Amino acid sequence: MIRKFLFLLVCCFCSLFVHATRLTGIVTDDKGNALPYSSILIKGTTRGVTAGSDGRYSIELSPGSYTIVCQYVGYSRQEKKVTVGNETVVLDFRLALRQLSMAEVVVRPGGEDPAYAIIRHAIKKRRDYENPLDSFTCEAYIKSQIRTRGLPKKIFGQKIDAKDLKSLGVDSAGKGILYLSESLTKVAYKRPDKIKLEVLSGRESGGNGFGFSIPIFMNFYQNNVTVMGDKMHPRGFVSPIADGALNYYRYKFLGSFFEDGKEVNEIRVIPRRKYEPLFSGKIDIVDGEWRIHSLDLLLVKESQLEILDTVNIKQIYAPVESGGAVWQVKNQVVYFTFKLLGIDAVGNFLDVYNNYDIAPAFRKRFFDNVYIKYDTAGNKKTLAYWDSIRPLPLEPDEKANYIIRDSVYRYQQDSMGLRKNRDSLLKQQGPVKPEQLLLTGFDRSNFRQPRPLRYSFSPLLQNISYNTVEGINMKVEGSVSRQLKGGVGDLSFSPHLRYGFHNTRLNAWGELTLNRRSLNREEEDVSASRQTWSLAGGKRVSQFNPENPISEPVNALYTLLFRRNYMKIYENYFVRLGSATRFDNGMRLHVQALYEDRRPVENTLDYSLFKYNSRFFTPNYPVEQLSTQFPRHEAVVTTVDFQYQPGQRFIEFPNSKVSIGSKYPTFGLSYTKGWEGVLGSDVNFDKWRFSVWDNMNFRLRGELRYRLSVGGFLNTHAVYIQDYQHFNGNQTVIASEYLNSFQVAPYYANSTTASFYATGHLEHHFNGFLTNKIPLFRRLNWFLDGGANAFYVRKDNHYEEMFWGLENIFKVLRVDVVASWLDGRYYQTGVRIGLGGLLGDGLRGDRQR
Repeated sequence: MIRKFLFLLVCCFCSLFVHATRLTGIVTDDKGNALPYSSILIKGTTRGVTAGSDGRYSIELSPGSYTIVCQYVGYSRQEKKVTVGNETVVLDFRLALRQLSMAEVVVRPGGEDPAYAIIRHAIKKRRDYENPLDSFTCEAYIKSQIRTRGLPKKIFGQKIDAKDLKSLGVDSAGKGILYLSESLTKVAYKRPDKIKLEVLSGRESGGNGFGFSIPIFMNFYQNNVTVMGDKMHPRGFVSPIADGALNYYRYKFLGSFFEDGKEVNEIRVIPRRKYEPLFSGKIDIVDGEWRIHSLDLLLVKESQLEILDTVNIKQIYAPVESGGAVWQVKNQVVYFTFKLLGIDAVGNFLDVYNNYDIAPAFRKRFFDNVYIKYDTAGNKKTLAYWDSIRPLPLEPDEKANYIIRDSVYRYQQDSMGLRKNRDSLLKQQGPVKPEQLLLTGFDRSNFRQPRPLRYSFSPLLQNISYNTVEGINMKVEGSVSRQLKGGVGDLSFSPHLRYGFHNTRLNAWGELTLNRRSLNREEEDVSASRQTWSLAGGKRVSQFNPENPISEPVNALYTLLFRRNYMKIYENYFVRLGSATRFDNGMRLHVQALYEDRRPVENTLDYSLFKYNSRFFTPNYPVEQLSTQFPRHEAVVTTVDFQYQPGQRFIEFPNSKVSIGSKYPTFGLSYTKGWEGVLGSDVNFDKWRFSVWDNMNFRLRGELRYRLSVGGFLNTHAVYIQDYQHFNGNQTVIASEYLNSFQVAPYYANSTTASFYATGHLEHHFNGFLTNKIPLFRRLNWFLDGGANAFYVRKDNHYEEMFWGLENIFKVLRVDVVASWLDGRYYQTGVRIGLGGLLGDGLRGDRQR
């Protein structure tokens, strides 16, 4: 009975496809050359597909009569009627280059090109078309591909062998598909700015991820167009129909053509100046309606592109409702090229929008704080499913890439737990080499599934330093971690050993950390939190300022070369218990309890490589605040730190939630209490701090970053130097942490226990604004930055500094000239060198607190 039922069920399921007939064909120009990514639409509907890079397309239709529309930017649109029965129908399109008419256009010598009048009309109508619908939903098919044209023999000193090439999916010449993914995402929009994306399905070649599943939204009706995110191009690019576009572009009328009874004007877009964030290419404007019909625009290095060498954007617009009053992007292709670290590659992102609903009914609270939601089964779809929803056929090498890399991935996953494979992985991992111990460090695993043990070791030479207390000192550091059951977090242990060769002191301590994620589902609502518990203890060396204003390598350099021992340290036996929780409503809570037995240590040597007659090492305590060494004492201190960023949005994965930030600033409030008499504690104080910080992107005019704080002591009954409010100074040429320090201020001279203080940090990153006006210099893509830092305690204790500089030097460096004033009098001017720019900002890793 069951077998008969299953057979009947399969027959019923199969019958769903009996009445679907495939319409297929190829799109070429009049010379027979394929027109890649042509748009094929079913007239009168919002359905359509896109041809592949070889011009071939395929779509399933129910029996009946249809009018099929084929479009390609720069070519005349073609319509063909077709009747579909129960057998596959072949329908090819041969498109001719668009013939433009200029019969009625007369441009007198010295007269204005007619393109300008058309553009002015388009600018006036820009706001009407920017967001023409109150709400809508649609489906976006996204296909992403990166192909290599050449690979170097080594990357970062690591040789690329044949096995690596095979796993990457490229041939021996370094050519092939490096990355391939496709996804189907539902887009929901509600005026004025509510957007939610639901990733229904996603796959990537050689993995189990969702691939690149976010549509690249580029709205050319906006004044400033974001291209492939803000990270690489924070200023954005000026739209050819922006309000001030006539100040940035020149235009040339190329002619017009008719389509569906509408006249369409084709206009060449020409940047007025080089090294401005501007497009070049063509834009087609519908006459009378003054809306965008299609566009083909290009960005190059002279457009201030970063990382990428070229970006070519092609868009085709189409009506999404029967009256034809509302047009949206139907088909978008972004082509790009880059050469980086010897890798020569090209790629494209294809977005095809289908199934528009311009009057959707959203459930209550549909637009919550989740921006992107991934379906729990989205990366487990069958090949039959992908063949049914894909709006363009895969190319032969794409099919091969999926087959080869997916089979390799499945083999690796299936064999991961096998003894044979584990032995192979251990052999491949190899023994620890001396150069790894000394220079690079290492990461290892025992590959025991499903929860392998992972351990790492920091390089010894990186952890050798020098100071006037310990002399040469060495740290030995590592970590051991293991994933928790169910993949909900991990448990790690980090041991730390430190030995001073001159004072012969050994310090040893360790930290146990538990990271745990939780995801709670209640009907349509999903809440998430991430919690970290840590327990640390032992004997260690600490700086008097717990924020470590000077790094040990920099202090060693200044001690040995310039006879300056800026770093002041003490020893302490300690126990620290902490808990940090991050909630999905934008709140973070950190609670910490600390016990320290604080012990003074003295300088034990007076050695530097160079002698200075008038320069002596200072004692190992903040001489600006203390006349003698601090007494040994014990301290029990608790801290509660609360942060809140309203309006945070999240990406919801099947098993986790990740914050993607907010357009609002972050607010922070902390309270620290010293408990006298608890566990022998000698401290008794209360202090607080309130902070607000944010980054504000002004697009063409750069980005403003700021941090403002106020705070003070409510009780100062027993406060030792370690618990003062310290203002992070810097007396070296190496820049200290931006937005959290004062670049030429002394380290401890202004530390305080006052009842009130205020600090402010402000810096503006011009991101190419102004410097792109300087001939020759603008070719370097070095950007101007400037700002100010200040703190105020009282009339006789305040400090201000201003700075100007250049960043993005070789994409990594930043150099500033800083002038300062202390208590209203000029203090000093200095130069600071740090990390800044496209890559430098990411390498710097400033703390957000």
